[in-house]
Amino acid sequence: MHYNNYYPVDVVNGPGTRCTLFVSGCEHQCRGCYNKSTWRLDNGHAFTQEMEDNIINDLNDTRIKRRGLSLSGGDPLHPANLASVLKLVMRVKTECVGKDIWLWSGYVLAELTEHQQQIVDLIDVLVDGKFEQGKRDPSLVWKGSENQVIHYFNEIE
Repeated sequence: MHYNNYYPVDVVNGPGTRCTLFVSGCEHQCRGCYNKSTWRLDNGHAFTQEMEDNIINDLNDTRIKRRGLSLSGGDPLHPANLASVLKLVMRVKTECVGKDIWLWSGYVLAELTEHQQQIVDLIDVLVDGKFEQGKRDPSLVWKGSENQVIHYFNEIE
């Protein structure tokens, strides 16, 4: 897996202060996407064990309390990203007690593959659906267009 950007302190992509990883690779290529640079699978940097460890350490850093991890892109549920994203999500769930995980994907919950669903079963919030320029609404919170759905799987503060 590759990632385009990582923000160890982010207050824009989900509630509270978070760590945010923008993975590379997106099959949807939505018209009007603000993150076109993440579409190619090989864009950015290789996602290494060292980078994964940095994210875990940042989430557990008590000097800057983070509420959780946000995964965006690109698309974290792109087939080429599934193994690395699953491994990261499993580590966050076991090593970062009390941290929530938000994930943005162009795939729709009802149509996920078994492997994509494995990841979704471990996260707290999924924002699903392709960005649709004709349904764009800047007043929406956590999503860009009216067709997208925010699924809350766990009670979060």
